[in-house]
Amino acid sequence: MAAGNTVLAKPAEQTSLIAAYAVRLLHEAGIPRAALQFLPGRGEVVGAALTGDARIQGVIFTGSTEVAQIINRTLAKRHDDPVLVAETGGMNAMIVDSSALPEQVVTDVLSSAFDSAGQRCSALRVLYLQNDIADKVIAMIKGAMDELTVGNPAKLTTDVGPVIDAEAQAGLLAHIARMKNSARSMHQTKLSAECEQGTFVAPTLFEIDNLSELKREVFGPVLHVLRYAASDLDKVVAEINATGYGLTHGIHSRIDETIADICGKIKVGNIYVNRNIVGAVVGVQPFGGEGKSGTGPKAGGPYYLYRLTRAAWQPKLAAAPAAADLSALDALAAAAKAQGLALDGAIAAARKESPLTHSVALPGPTGENNLLSFAGRGRIGCVADDAQALAEQLVAAFAAGNRAVLADNELGRKFASALNGHVSLAADVLEADVDAVLYAGAKAEEARRELAARDGALVPLILRGENGYNVHRLVVERALSVNTTAAGGNASLMSMTE
Repeated sequence: MAAGNTVLAKPAEQTSLIAAYAVRLLHEAGIPRAALQFLPGRGEVVGAALTGDARIQGVIFTGSTEVAQIINRTLAKRHDDPVLVAETGGMNAMIVDSSALPEQVVTDVLSSAFDSAGQRCSALRVLYLQNDIADKVIAMIKGAMDELTVGNPAKLTTDVGPVIDAEAQAGLLAHIARMKNSARSMHQTKLSAECEQGTFVAPTLFEIDNLSELKREVFGPVLHVLRYAASDLDKVVAEINATGYGLTHGIHSRIDETIADICGKIKVGNIYVNRNIVGAVVGVQPFGGEGKSGTGPKAGGPYYLYRLTRAAWQPKLAAAPAAADLSALDALAAAAKAQGLALDGAIAAARKESPLTHSVALPGPTGENNLLSFAGRGRIGCVADDAQALAEQLVAAFAAGNRAVLADNELGRKFASALNGHVSLAADVLEADVDAVLYAGAKAEEARRELAARDGALVPLILRGENGYNVHRLVVERALSVNTTAAGGNASLMSMTE
């Protein structure tokens, strides 16, 4: 509505009552009924009818990766190009090294893993503990779990309530039963007699040997713990990235170099340092993931409302300069000159507009630093029939810090030879391992449907607009929240003056 749209609000069928109350409050506050309609019902009935209706110009979805794929495929069958903003699940991890404060780690692990019965998309699923402290921290977590009270959430004494419904409970109990056979150890909070009536799941800790034992997100109060050697930190980060999910990540360390190293390599939308990983605040920690965790833009971020309009994206950011490697544009400029292509103006504009060249300090409470920065999506497929059109796609991809994937044909090989290290070739770009595709030419609708048929992360097909390609859609937003008091005090407070 803030972007000038009317809204059809379709909640999850399990939350229809609270959603109806929220819509009623908005109507009472003055939102016209014609601008906001409430449509409860099952997803496969109401949701399917909405996404298949040509009058629906955009869908904002929060839920599982699998349902997001279904919606994406439905929208791809249409002849227009409706907007899809999806915020999906996460295999959210936290890495704790031997310098961390154990008491704070335990507090943050419990709130991240078990608050709301683990039913937050940002909740902690996987905890990596450095070998040197693992025994002590695991013992402390188990002791803290024994103090949790599971029961009626209406009582102030309750720490953990029920899961959403019987189907969710059954799925979690089935996962727990499977893990009992393979996990190294298990610990559970005891349930009282009152939990026999209701959809309760005991907070559970499993110690496992390998992250590959988890095939998908476990949406509930189940924490999986792995041990790692300090020398294997890069391997741990690579394992987490390899899951394909990229929503939230936690770091507990008092070593600045370790924090910076992980932040520079982990591929997630929201990183939290020396604090819990739940409870993002709009305007302070813009929220949303990448890969199998969502499409972007971030809720509460500078691009979100633009995605819901047909206006040019011109975010007004209180930005600070940031170092950016745009050497690929230098190589492209030389290659374009050698091939007689007119790219100087486009490259100059791309350098100026590149989101990589700035970051944004966000407001927050005393003792917490929050920063929004931008990074390339990864690998961008470029499909065009002529050299000039393909070169314009390369400008956009490189300005956003990406590598390009081109068709293995004469045109593609010509660019690849001149742009060594910045370009790779594929027999079919639409079947290649890419994070987005820039497309110029006929059969765009067929290409969109082919990309939507994939499993895994949603891969957008992006067409050229009146002013070229939207470079903002070729980056991911990364929000970093740091508890500056965790390392023994907030030194910045000592330098504050009136």
